Amino acid sequence: MQKIKKEKIRGFQAIVLDWYTKNGRRFPWRKKNLTNYQIIIAEILLQRTKAETVAGFYCNFIRTFPSWASLAKTKIKKLEQLLKPVGLYKQRAKRLQALAIEMNKRKGKLPRARMELEQLPFIGQYIANAVELLIFQYPSPLIDVNMSRLLERFFGERKMSDIRHDSYLQELSHRVVSHDNSKELNWAILDYAAIICKARKPSCNNCQLVKKCIYFNNYNSL
Repeated sequence: MQKIKKEKIRGFQAIVLDWYTKNGRRFPWRKKNLTNYQIIIAEILLQRTKAETVAGFYCNFIRTFPSWASLAKTKIKKLEQLLKPVGLYKQRAKRLQALAIEMNKRKGKLPRARMELEQLPFIGQYIANAVELLIFQYPSPLIDVNMSRLLERFFGERKMSDIRHDSYLQELSHRVVSHDNSKELNWAILDYAAIICKARKPSCNNCQLVKKCIYFNNYNSL
């Protein structure tokens, strides 16, 4: 892994968290006292889908399917219809119902062992990280294309195309979110990437990270 000083990570954490307190997005799945079911459903819906799109129907989805049991016994066509706004709805409906059936058998109890957790239907690396962060309260990163974009632009690019298998980015993301406010820091990074450090036309003029941002300084030195 590239040698990244603790001071740079701490500076990044402080700036992003401070920005989040004033500009962070508010979503129903970020409220307190959510059930494990509500948390997992939100994270599944958020995969490959804009948060604003999910916000438009998340509450209705939870009202329609308030538990693993209700989701497990519904007709697949009804589930597909409700999932149409998030895309890949047929595949997602099938995998989501498989998870619901398994979780219903387990009476909603999640395994704490990482290997066992990832063996559940629909629970890959990202959802497993979300479970650790939001339910088990471990400092795990919600590492997706948005988080990786911000981290890479500020700290340096990864070597592999697949985020899941890039050791540099995986280690970096864990180091960055290792913080007393890990949950809020994860959300802060995701929001900063969505609002400021966008994939196209990033708002560098409004970015408080530019002084030490590799992407910005390389771009401006051309």
